[in-house]
Amino acid sequence: MVGRCTLVMGILNVTPDSFSDGGQFNSTERATARAAEMIAEGADLIDVGGESTRPGSEVVPVEEELGRVVPVIERLSKDSPVPISIDTTKTQVARAALDAGAEIINDISGLRFEPQLADVAAKTGAGLVLMHSRGDARTMHRLEPVTDIMSEVTAGLRRSVDEAERRGVRREQMALDPGIGFSKSLEQNLELIARLDEIGRAFPEFPLLIGTSRKSFLGHLLDNAPAGERLYGTMATVTAAVLRGAHIVRVHDVRAALETVRVADALRSAAR
Repeated sequence: MVGRCTLVMGILNVTPDSFSDGGQFNSTERATARAAEMIAEGADLIDVGGESTRPGSEVVPVEEELGRVVPVIERLSKDSPVPISIDTTKTQVARAALDAGAEIINDISGLRFEPQLADVAAKTGAGLVLMHSRGDARTMHRLEPVTDIMSEVTAGLRRSVDEAERRGVRREQMALDPGIGFSKSLEQNLELIARLDEIGRAFPEFPLLIGTSRKSFLGHLLDNAPAGERLYGTMATVTAAVLRGAHIVRVHDVRAALETVRVADALRSAAR
């Protein structure tokens, strides 16, 4: 039997305003129940986020973000058989999350907002996901797309890796994310997925994480389908990403992703 090698990261948004599930899991009890459900479905990782990055979202004060994520991570870390990731750009939040039991920092800014996040990863040995994005929290979804997205993403990820290494993070701690949906046009999102293998060749030492789940570019492709009706489109992009070399897929719908990944991994193995 062909084994599965691509990891599935389950998204756990403990926010009132995330674009597809805001308010559904913004209590410790509901959040931990949802995490248990995703783990039972086969999630390899759980990514906990306390600040929405949807277009038009507001920056959450540190204390508010801490109040959202730390109780959930503390509860999960007691029983979770899988690693927990904290989705944050804030050093103070990352440090508290790791103290509470998280093992990975997932930074959508790629160290642009708070480079000292890398100091926390270096000191603790935590995993560090570096994502490509441009602009700040308020402008990143409104910037005009660049001309050459492949060169932009490759150069941006290289800067993030260099900064992390300069601060003492080891290469084996890092994973890279091209940042689907962040300051990119519909065509550029599709190009990044279709040419993900080129990013893999540029960074052969690093796992690639891809996050397409329910994102707005899928809605545009699917006759303006709302976020909750983008499952099949999401799984199409998951398949394409795995075939192009993704090592981790970040999704809301774990069971569907697990089955999709199992088949895509088998296809990838058969092509070698």
